[in-house]
Amino acid sequence: EVQLVESGGGLVQPGGSLRLSCAASGFAFSSYAMNWVRQAPGKGLEWVSRISSAGGNSRYADSVKGRFTMSRDNAKNTLYLQMNSLKPEDTAVYYCAKVDDSLRGQGTQVTVSS
Repeated sequence: EVQLVESGGGLVQPGGSLRLSCAASGFAFSSYAMNWVRQAPGKGLEWVSRISSAGGNSRYADSVKGRFTMSRDNAKNTLYLQMNSLKPEDTAVYYCAKVDDSLRGQGTQVTVSS
């Protein structure tokens, strides 16, 4: 089955860290650039970061630059998002997706609150 499955979300205090994972299956994961996107309550989808197929290049939204790091392990068909110095405004459902958005996971909730 072709799918992306996110995990690692949860409740964290401001200033804390979380590491999200996204397990890919059913397609040639290593051939695709990938995105992390998020949707905050009552808002539209926001692009967070992108990584090249081999993992050598990544880009970030200004809102997360310097705090989030995206990486991938193509041997494990897994994508990661290391999130540090979390802020309440980072609260959202986080999704991994193919860059063309033809495939997106079910999402994992991240809540940043004291």
